[in-house]
Amino acid sequence: MDYEDDHMCFVCGKQNGAGLQLEFELIGDDRIRTEFTPPKRFQGWKDVLHGGIIATILDEVMVNGAYLRQIMAVTTKLQITLRRPAAIGERLIFYGQILNHGARTVNMKAWAEGEDGRVVAEATGLLMKIRG
Repeated sequence: MDYEDDHMCFVCGKQNGAGLQLEFELIGDDRIRTEFTPPKRFQGWKDVLHGGIIATILDEVMVNGAYLRQIMAVTTKLQITLRRPAAIGERLIFYGQILNHGARTVNMKAWAEGEDGRVVAEATGLLMKIRG
């Protein structure tokens, strides 16, 4: 399988009109950050952001944390803990951090915070390096 960026990724693709179109900012040598304010169309329970959207963004934060550092990798393992509900319309800040990487894998962690700084969700991930 070929891995090619056609800018249609649901989370970061600028050509995907139905996607989130998030932008990522590298922080230092090992971190990444993005923000997302969820509209009502992404709710689960009334006025609560669907946990699957949170999981999707946490995954993407980790993959982009590697990709934007020229490390081509895909998620092979993802573990998520949802800590508290995130309200629709509440700005969330997502962070990712490279814990370590070897010849074939990258270990990552990611988390989401509300505007009050409280952690909404946390994740760890194992990425496998691929050839572009």
